[in-house]
Amino acid sequence: MTDADLTALKVGWIGTGRMGLPLARRLLVAGVPVSVWNRTRAKAEPLAAEGATVVDRIADLAGCDVVFTMVAASADLEEVVLGPDGLLSDGVRRPDVIVDCSTVSVETSVRVRAAAAERDADFIAAPVSGNGKVVAAGMLSLVCSGAEPAVARVRHLLELLGRHVTYVGDDERARLVKICHNLMLGVVAQSMAEITVLAEKGGVSRAAFLDFLNNSVMGSIFSRYKAPAYVNLDFTPTFTPALLRKDFDLGLAAARELGVPMPVAALTHALIQNAVSQGRTEEDFAVLLELQAVNSGLRLEPEDVEVDDGLSGGAGAPS
Repeated sequence: MTDADLTALKVGWIGTGRMGLPLARRLLVAGVPVSVWNRTRAKAEPLAAEGATVVDRIADLAGCDVVFTMVAASADLEEVVLGPDGLLSDGVRRPDVIVDCSTVSVETSVRVRAAAAERDADFIAAPVSGNGKVVAAGMLSLVCSGAEPAVARVRHLLELLGRHVTYVGDDERARLVKICHNLMLGVVAQSMAEITVLAEKGGVSRAAFLDFLNNSVMGSIFSRYKAPAYVNLDFTPTFTPALLRKDFDLGLAAARELGVPMPVAALTHALIQNAVSQGRTEEDFAVLLELQAVNSGLRLEPEDVEVDDGLSGGAGAPS
């Protein structure tokens, strides 16, 4: 890819939170000029030192060809795109392509796509699998859907964000794929919590059990990535129970609409709701381990063991 390829499109970025900031940074590091807006300007300022232009209004992104969005929820996406001061508001020159990397409902995505089409703009749904640390390691995965020519136009930018981009077709198919992904994320995390607590209550340290698991046929990128949190009880948030509950709400709603029974996901949803109800909303969803231990009559203590998360050697992990 030449320098001309990287600068051929003027790029804007909306949302520099836990995921948006490291993603925008990857474009800057690759040499892509990026203009950035965030509701709280101070959260975007770190990117200014890396070459970004931090703007005060979404309208200031009007000159961009492509604008990425990475926001927390469906309502946020509608606000930044369809709101009175949004990307598609009257009197604002719209971008040619809007790429949304958030996890939002299909209904919201449909509304935003229709509004973009009315303004002759393409809308690409491009939700991601990963967290800030995974982004920094270059191991993010993206799934995207929308008009294939529009995806082809910005694919070089998408590929700068992570290691793999999967195109799944038109419309909102990428939304369903990401929701399915996050349903599995929660189910596997809960299952991993249950078996880890079982092993520890039987006298096996978490570090030893997870070392065996991660080097067996049952080990995965995810189990290796989460092992340090499970061993040392570091619940610094990468993805919170509140956000996971939101995705389970969306996933189970899709299952009802499509007539797919999901008993395991439904039970996991109840356990995630239990975490939220207990106020564990701002920690990492690895707190499912601690709640499982409490329900098992076991008091956990950090094991203070150095555990490889699989990222330093080039492996990646979802969320």
